[in-house]
Amino acid sequence: MAGKKVLIIYAHQEPKSMNGSLKNTAVDILSKQGCSVTVSDLYAMQFKATTTRNDITGNLCNPQHFNYGVETREAFRHGSLCKDVVEEQKKVQEADLVIFQFPLYWFSMPAIMKGWLDRVLIQGFAHDFPQCYEAGLLKGKLALLSFTTGGTEEMFSKEGDSGDVKYLLWPIQHGMMHFCGFKILSPQINFAPEYVTESRRKEMLTSWAQRLESIWNEKPITCTPPWYFQ
Repeated sequence: MAGKKVLIIYAHQEPKSMNGSLKNTAVDILSKQGCSVTVSDLYAMQFKATTTRNDITGNLCNPQHFNYGVETREAFRHGSLCKDVVEEQKKVQEADLVIFQFPLYWFSMPAIMKGWLDRVLIQGFAHDFPQCYEAGLLKGKLALLSFTTGGTEEMFSKEGDSGDVKYLLWPIQHGMMHFCGFKILSPQINFAPEYVTESRRKEMLTSWAQRLESIWNEKPITCTPPWYFQ
């Protein structure tokens, strides 16, 4: 879809990894559609994951008792957030679709990506109670998780040792992204790419490419408990 803007938040240390290949595939296919694609390569950027006082460049509301949520909300309102956070927020504001590309770590995303969410999607910018979920400040935008696992698809089934993979998505898709107003597209999950054949890895990339060809026609999931837990 010519004119659409896509932001890829990418968290992997190795460009030749499956995650790197999935990211490159997305850039290639979406660019050929006429989309404007921006990649935030968090490891290459050495993006700081920790939330500290240094995220505010101006005076603190209460320097005697630091409250990160309060201070960043006020800093956003007064234009005194640090440069790297402001740059990422601008990318999010411009994006129609945000793709999160990462390997699953401990049933969640890597710390550097969680830190991106902590620092970028702050109150006042992405949400501001009661402006959350359907009324979140990023409503109208799409979000999609594309990730790899170490375990097999069988392990991440309801009968498997790790349980249904959808259970893991509730805090990420619903508690973080949908909370901020994103409409959520179905995740792209590549199970255990390190333990399959090269032919199967190529199939994973082909499947992703084929999906991206018609990604703008997809309907978001119904981001409610039944989708995750029934």
